[in-house]
This record gives sequence, structure tokens and C-alpha cells, in this order.
Amino acid sequence: MTITTKTLANGVEMPLIGYGTFRMKDHDVAYKGVSQALELGYRHLDTAAIYANEEAVGRAIKDANIAREELFITTKVWNSDQGYDQTLKAFETSLQKLGLDYVDLYLIHWPKSTMKDTYRALERLYEEKLIRVPGVSNFHRHHLDELFTSCNVSPMVNQIEVHPSLSQMDLRAYCTQHDIAVTSCAPLGTGIVFTHPIIKRLAAKYEKTPAQIILRWQLEVGNIAIPKSVTKERLEENLKVFDFALTANEVAEMATLNTCHRTGTNPDDGYINPNF
Repeated sequence: MTITTKTLANGVEMPLIGYGTFRMKDHDVAYKGVSQALELGYRHLDTAAIYANEEAVGRAIKDANIAREELFITTKVWNSDQGYDQTLKAFETSLQKLGLDYVDLYLIHWPKSTMKDTYRALERLYEEKLIRVPGVSNFHRHHLDELFTSCNVSPMVNQIEVHPSLSQMDLRAYCTQHDIAVTSCAPLGTGIVFTHPIIKRLAAKYEKTPAQIILRWQLEVGNIAIPKSVTKERLEENLKVFDFALTANEVAEMATLNTCHRTGTNPDDGYINPNF
């Protein structure tokens, strides 16, 4: 299975479909999930310090014995570790847990008051080639605007919640304007639109599942997607989205499914979910 990539602002290639490990805190579950994903052909893995599974992800990477340059590994600095010095220490801890010499993408997990100092640390790590791409997660436009006032290297990825019922068109357009790739961390939402007549009709037309139709929509609108599953059959299914394409009219039709329904925490709510 060949997974197409997206070229980021600095020329780094990022696989369009990755494997998300959110909520996989059990070591054995995370290890099995990542191992299965790598066996099936996934090369883009997404974890975070707060997920408490970096060691399991690292062990699965080591045991898979895949050339490091074939992999794209993402992790994130958590809120309590933000700040210049704290971020550098947190990164070193993540690197040790993952058992890697470098990380492909390092993200600020949530926008906080310390994010400018945190991002300065990311810029240093980028300069020292310990990360290949600096980025952010859960940032709205005004967070990006604030970061732009002090950064020397713009973030190249913004990982946000995007799915047909939360299309975030304005934010995605703004990211595109600034050459920031968008990664959808909840590409299927809660499955709320799986039974919608539009999705059902497209699934029947292309002989695909509703999930595959939605993942294909993610690719059509320019997003990178990191679906999460521990089921081998679902992992295989999520990769089979490169053998068909939606028409422009179908993509436009799916835009009508947007209801601004958010499944996770809004970074502007003033409350950060400690379990996220």
C-alpha cells in the first residue's frame, strides 16, 4: 500500500494518512496497535507526551525494524511543560521514551500564555535538526496571529479537529494562506454523519464504507488525517482511500454537512480537558 504525501513548507514530505494513538494509555494496547499499523503499511505515527504511550510507540517502532527515514513520527509538548527551558527538557524526555535520535514533527499541544517561549524552544530544536518540522495543535487564527509576531520560522502544521460536521473552512483557508498544513486529529468525528443520506449514497456509489468516504473527503479538501483504531480490519479499511476520488460537486455537497459540531475541547473555552 502506497500512501501519498503532502509537501510541507520546508520540503519535508508528510504522509496524508497517519495512525493516531490518542486514548491508548495501556502499553500493550498501544504497542499492538502501532505494530499492526506499521505491518499494514502506515508510516506516519502520532503520539503526545500526555498520551502516556511514547514508550510503547517507541518499542513498536524498534521491533518493526523499519528504516528510520521511512517513518514520520509526531509528538507534542504538554501544557505543564510549556516555556523555553521546560519544553527543551520535555522534548528530551519524549525523545528518550521514543528511543529516537530525532522527531519529524513536534507540536505545541494547546495554545497557552507561554506559547511564544515554547515555540522559541521548537525553533531551537529545529535549528539543531532534532525536529524536522515545527508545528502547533488546536490553534485558532488569533493564536497563530499572536505567534507570528515573534516567531522566526512559521509553524508548518496545525493539528485541529476537522470532519464534515466541523469543517473549519475559515481556519483551514487561513492556514493555507500561510502555508500551514492542516492535520485532522478527529477525522471521522463521532460518526454522527455516517448515516446521513449524502454519505450513504456516496458509499454505495463508490462501494466504500462511510468512514472511507469521509477520509477521502479529508484528502480532497487538502487535509492530513490521523484516524485512530485498534482493530486490524478498520486499520486496513482506513488505508483504502487512494483508489478513488470524489468529484468537486460531491465535495461541495459534503460541505453542507457542517453543523459546527465539536467533539473535543474548544481551545477558546478557557478550559483545557486534562484527559486530552
